[in-house]
Amino acid sequence: QVQLVETGGGLVQAGGSLRLSCDASMRTFSRYSMGWFRQAPGKERGFVAAISWSGGRTAYADSVKGRFTISRDNAKNTVLLQMNRLKPDDTALYYCAARESYGNDNAYDGQYDYYYWGQGTQVTVSS
Repeated sequence: QVQLVETGGGLVQAGGSLRLSCDASMRTFSRYSMGWFRQAPGKERGFVAAISWSGGRTAYADSVKGRFTISRDNAKNTVLLQMNRLKPDDTALYYCAARESYGNDNAYDGQYDYYYWGQGTQVTVSS
């Protein structure tokens, strides 16, 4: 049973920072590629960032490049999303996602690439 729990969301002013954390339950966390997605009210869920099982490959949505950083700690079964210079457009429910890598060291940017999802954590950026 794979469980993903996101924490770290909250209310922040534009220009501020937040760090989201996703704690994963699987014993073989290092075999999973991980991603972050977000969904704003009235919009479809969209890709934010992804990281390969080794951490050696990452991918970012154009809208967050240079502001967000994804990382992982395989010893702690955790993936982090450091969000800097936040904008009101970053307001959304942020989801953590996981998929088995099957040996491929890829960072997947499609939501249909992922098998497991967390419940989400709300990020609200005020102007």
